[in-house]
Amino acid sequence: MKQQLHAIQAEFLKNRYANILWATFIAFGLAPIMGGVFILIIQDPEALAKTGGLAAKTQAMNFEANWKSYIGLLTQAVGVGGVMVFGFVASWIFGREYSEGTAKDLLSLPTSRTKILNAKFMVYVLWCFVLSVSNLLLGLLIGLFLQLPAPEAGILSPLLSDYFITTLLTVLIGVPIAFFAIWGKGYLAPLGFVALTLVFSQIIAATGYGSYFPWSIPGLYSGSGGEYKMLLDSWSYTILILTSLAGYLATIFYWKNADQTK
Repeated sequence: MKQQLHAIQAEFLKNRYANILWATFIAFGLAPIMGGVFILIIQDPEALAKTGGLAAKTQAMNFEANWKSYIGLLTQAVGVGGVMVFGFVASWIFGREYSEGTAKDLLSLPTSRTKILNAKFMVYVLWCFVLSVSNLLLGLLIGLFLQLPAPEAGILSPLLSDYFITTLLTVLIGVPIAFFAIWGKGYLAPLGFVALTLVFSQIIAATGYGSYFPWSIPGLYSGSGGEYKMLLDSWSYTILILTSLAGYLATIFYWKNADQTK
């Protein structure tokens, strides 16, 4: 247990001052800002008439100036954009050791290889959840600043529940990226994998089979696929959890048994 705590502490120290930390918060924070822009457009009829492209986008999304639409947009941003941002976080945490040439230093430490990876996974999970909470808090501040009407009784709880469940699903499906980071020994392989999953998740979801493709499930659950959310069932969540578990076990197995030549 003491070794595990030391490994976690080391991971926190390594990532605490990394520039990429703030870059992820800035990139992920674009969603509540865009939601605020949509609300401003809706609240100002004259601005709505002048912004043809954004106005059309707002109307196509059935976006309204209320908390239900705003938090719904933030949830969709986690389910779709989170796959990319969380994937980038995982790529950084697990791939930086190879890019910076410190992987061999880790392997030579008198600490269990499994504990080292577990520390990285813990930092990954915490980092992603803090990103989601920061987005929600930023959205709440923007909504209060724009004086959105108070939500109806009983509507806020299910909205927040959907938001955090979507976050959990997106975090889980990012676990296999760790394997590609240590297998590819850097950032290129995991980032390429993230890009492929984003493309295929959109294509497969559009065909109606997204409920069985694990990387489509967070987006569908968030509501970004509209009526396709109704296709999600117990098999969908089982597939996602098994994919996440397989990614974790594959990462541990490869890290412990592969010939680390770099």
